[in-house]
Amino acid sequence: MKIYPIETGNFKLDGGAMFGVVPKVIWQRTNPADENNLIDMALRCMLIEDGGRLILVDNGTGNKQTDKFFSYYYFFGDFSLDASLAKYGFHRDDITDVFLTHLHFDHCGGSIQWNKDHTGYEPAFKNAKYWSNKNHWKWAVEPNPREKASFLTENINPIEESGQLNFVNIPTGDFEKNTPLGFDILFANGHTDKLMIPHIQYQDKTIVFVSDLLPTVGHIPLPYVMGYDTRPLLTMEEKAKFLNNAADNNYFLFFEHDATNELCTVKHTDKGVRLNQTYTFNEVFN
Repeated sequence: MKIYPIETGNFKLDGGAMFGVVPKVIWQRTNPADENNLIDMALRCMLIEDGGRLILVDNGTGNKQTDKFFSYYYFFGDFSLDASLAKYGFHRDDITDVFLTHLHFDHCGGSIQWNKDHTGYEPAFKNAKYWSNKNHWKWAVEPNPREKASFLTENINPIEESGQLNFVNIPTGDFEKNTPLGFDILFANGHTDKLMIPHIQYQDKTIVFVSDLLPTVGHIPLPYVMGYDTRPLLTMEEKAKFLNNAADNNYFLFFEHDATNELCTVKHTDKGVRLNQTYTFNEVFN
């Protein structure tokens, strides 16, 4: 098995929305804001090469939305999905599986692209199975008013229409083990319903693709919860359980949205679980 970090772009979000009730004077220590109160965010995905399979975990925003839509998010930098795949010798047609942690536009927007004539949509990964779960899919196609702006029909419906949509089983507890993807999945419900968090065994270590359970290193303390979360108190419970497990088992946390830090470990302290050390991916895995 080989794992590669895939950078698909950078954007900006309101720092207050990203940290909820935590005052700016506190959160800006780890996530400094610009003059418009915006903080830098990454769109970092993961590519898993395992035998004859090439599994892409999330895929960024894509590029099919309108200029007006993208103007709300202040995209910057030179990263792209295709360039990141090419860096490791791959093309999007090589992808065998697209695993979607959830269906918010910044995680699944790259799943679908314009067709050749710009008259409709088609899968961006024509040879891949797309993976979600039934509960979250229903949650996304029948969205609540709070999340409706994040669940874009053009990102979601064409996946099902293509015939490439597959579902992983939903566990009775928190974890689904022995999944068709070859990794275990933690299910969480605070950010959105049935968010899926891969736990991957790699080079005798556990890498966790934390998705939106933990957007950045600055979100490690329990009360630091996004205003975007649908059930913030549940997020705190889920974070507490997860972070204790991460500290106990020396998990390496892989960040999708931290613009500065690719990986970190955490540790127990007298103030609860806190940051231990940050790393680039290549500092730990090669």
